[in-house]
Amino acid sequence: MLAEKERVMIVDDDEHIRELLRLYLEKEGYETSLAVDGNQALSTFQDKGADLIILDVMMPGLDGWEVCREIRKNSGVPIVMLTAKGESFDKLTGFELGADDYVVKPFEPKEIVARVKAVLRRAQPQVAPKRQIAISNLVIDMEEYVVKVGDETLELAPKEIELLYFLASNANQVFSREQLIEQVWGYDYLGDTRTIDVHVKRLRSKLRHAEQDWHIKTVWGVGYKFEVK
Repeated sequence: MLAEKERVMIVDDDEHIRELLRLYLEKEGYETSLAVDGNQALSTFQDKGADLIILDVMMPGLDGWEVCREIRKNSGVPIVMLTAKGESFDKLTGFELGADDYVVKPFEPKEIVARVKAVLRRAQPQVAPKRQIAISNLVIDMEEYVVKVGDETLELAPKEIELLYFLASNANQVFSREQLIEQVWGYDYLGDTRTIDVHVKRLRSKLRHAEQDWHIKTVWGVGYKFEVK
């Protein structure tokens, strides 16, 4: 039985852009639908649905922001915004409204295809990883969001627990600050990567009396790793 094609809706008032993206996406095996403005986009999405929406920002009538806002009231479908503007305000607006990615015009069609693939891949349900790790005297239980050293339960903030869990799940692997931000905070996090340094400092302070044959090690010029001897 053939796998069902993933469906991409392309919303743009420029016919050339609609047809160009349609050709490239269908060549990659996607099924497409087209909308010329915001109202048609909402109607088409309600009738046919989509697995991902490519949504132009500057359109007559309902603009992309309004369409994104309306769709987000009832759906978590991935949305890639297109715009001719590159100001950080536009990016922040899109992410705050729930956009998943952002591409500035002019663009290469192959870039859009790559973004579509990446966003759809991130949106796929993931097989749940093992939710508890025990290393020596340290136990990290993500079902309960609890970290124990021996019989003692440590007072850690949720993001501290998530960072510790990710590092410990990948013991002896080195991760850059950017990689840790993407894995723990999410790829759309807009804060400074120095937040990693702050969280590692807090973790070390709270774990300083607990370390046995493991510790969080700084790899200078790269990032951090959870080292197990």
